[in-house]
Amino acid sequence: MRVLLVGAGGVGTAITRIAARRPFFEALVVADYDPARAAAAVAALDGDDRFHAERVDAGDEAAVAALLARHRCDVLLNATDPRFVMPLFHAARAAGATYVDMAMSLSRPHPDRPYEECGVRLGDAQFAEADDWAEAGALALVGMGVEPGLSDVFARYAADELFDEIEEIGIRDGANLTVEGHDFAPSFNIWTTIEECLNPPVVYEADRGWFTTAPFSEPEVFDFPEGIGPVECVNVEHEEVLLVPRWVKARRVTFKYGLGNEFIETLKTLHLLGLDRTAPVTVPSASGPVAVSPRDVVAACLPDPATLGKLMHGKTCAGTWVRGVKDGAPREVYLYHVVDNQWSMAEYGSQAVVWQTAVNPVVALELLATGAWSGAGVLGPEAFPPRPFLDLLTAYGSPWGQREQ
Repeated sequence: MRVLLVGAGGVGTAITRIAARRPFFEALVVADYDPARAAAAVAALDGDDRFHAERVDAGDEAAVAALLARHRCDVLLNATDPRFVMPLFHAARAAGATYVDMAMSLSRPHPDRPYEECGVRLGDAQFAEADDWAEAGALALVGMGVEPGLSDVFARYAADELFDEIEEIGIRDGANLTVEGHDFAPSFNIWTTIEECLNPPVVYEADRGWFTTAPFSEPEVFDFPEGIGPVECVNVEHEEVLLVPRWVKARRVTFKYGLGNEFIETLKTLHLLGLDRTAPVTVPSASGPVAVSPRDVVAACLPDPATLGKLMHGKTCAGTWVRGVKDGAPREVYLYHVVDNQWSMAEYGSQAVVWQTAVNPVVALELLATGAWSGAGVLGPEAFPPRPFLDLLTAYGSPWGQREQ
């Protein structure tokens, strides 16, 4: 297997550090718009000659396809933000490469009823091309991070091994992370965080399909394991709600994120001021008027999440809560994965949230390389057998847990 990794930010760099310990691939090309970031990621790997650094514009489909061909890569792993999903998706298809991402094509709210009906849903643009991929015998594995990704694997595992009928699948994400010296410092890409938290959340119900609600709706307190404790969680837009019902039968699917009141109020303020917008506005500068995206300005003003690891304390938890029936009796379980920032920094030099995201696509690549996972079309993690993934994740030194509720 020869992999082109596009994106050398926090998650991309963590991917290289995890992959460097595994023997399943022949080469991994690290490409970024900023060549210094790609070079730094490779330089940190102690001379492992399987890794090479390149510069590429993720929005330039032809350039990415040419880079895939030049390095004879048969897999493109997308570690950029969701704006670049479609050009990379198309570049992989043009080059005949398998495509893997951790976030799906962007949504657009319904023009008239944004908090009741879906407009363009997450992943719609990719699933619209599923037949073309399937007919070519090509694979696009979409949503293969931690959430979406591992959370979807948990959903399929619950359906296969733990339940006869499923009433509800609820992805629940929470943490007790703190960052020294910062009052507001998101642990993940702020561009993506704004996108998923301020867009209308999507809910799935079997008798009405997908529909939307207002941001931060249906608050609930969820008790997270391994000392994290109770965290208030709210609905946000996330890919699992669009992915899980395609392969797993459940009466209801939700995603709730433990944001905390201060974080929610900050996001509401950004929205009130229009600072969440992506359309450029014109501002004066020393060299004359310049067009800038307000959201890009917010991102530039905040610390890079990849640099926060040494200042960060606590744990992060990603998991899937499932309620249903087994052998005629009610059952409720929470399948989860916890990463302690102290451990991830000591072991890999990567902060917990980006490391937890990064480990899952590497596990998936190894399963594809060995043939334990295979398929054609545009497929989510639920389309594959879950047990090989969960076993290999444990073998990577990062075990998952199961708690009866």
